[in-house]
Amino acid sequence: MENNLNDIKDIDYSLYLVTDRKVLGNRDLCKSIKEAIQGGVSLVQLREKDLGTNEFYKLAKKIKKITDEHDVPLIINDRIDIALAVDADGVHVGPDDLPISVARNILGPNKIVGASTCNIEEALEAQKQGATYLGVGAIFPTATKSNTDDVSIEDLACIKKAVNIPIVGIGGINEKNASKVMTAKVEGIAVVSAILGKSDIKNAANQLYEIIRSSNR
Repeated sequence: MENNLNDIKDIDYSLYLVTDRKVLGNRDLCKSIKEAIQGGVSLVQLREKDLGTNEFYKLAKKIKKITDEHDVPLIINDRIDIALAVDADGVHVGPDDLPISVARNILGPNKIVGASTCNIEEALEAQKQGATYLGVGAIFPTATKSNTDDVSIEDLACIKKAVNIPIVGIGGINEKNASKVMTAKVEGIAVVSAILGKSDIKNAANQLYEIIRSSNR
């Protein structure tokens, strides 16, 4: 049940921000996301594993207002119920979440369903089940997520060639190594601390934006 990509708007995956409030410290998440978007972030994933449903819903509503104002898609990590409740643009699911095919059936053809993969077999299966895009990694060591599989730049390039849906590299990507990831001809990079962990969030996002833009020339 491969997804009909013509039913989904043209998404810019180039600079994909995944949230983590622990990285922010005492700084406000909403304000930080707005600054990141102003710096060039093209897509936001709200990832809140430790929040209760009501808190997550209220936060998602606030973030959705910001992303709507800037015409940036909002993806909800794992929680399809929250995505539906706030009319987010889609969800991102991992191997321990609901199957991609189930998420696709619930959300329908016009929502984004992203999936985490780390090899060609998983990537092909995710595409078959209806994934809109794939987050592939971890490309480099990362402190924001444990128990990740290692994926080399060469592996990333092979996965990119094997599927016909967009690929986003994820895992330990920052301003020092982002250009290496883009050599795999992927559609973008997903980052957490490389933006939210910096003192000047807008500038950090803009720096990555410029690196990606230069890589695509």
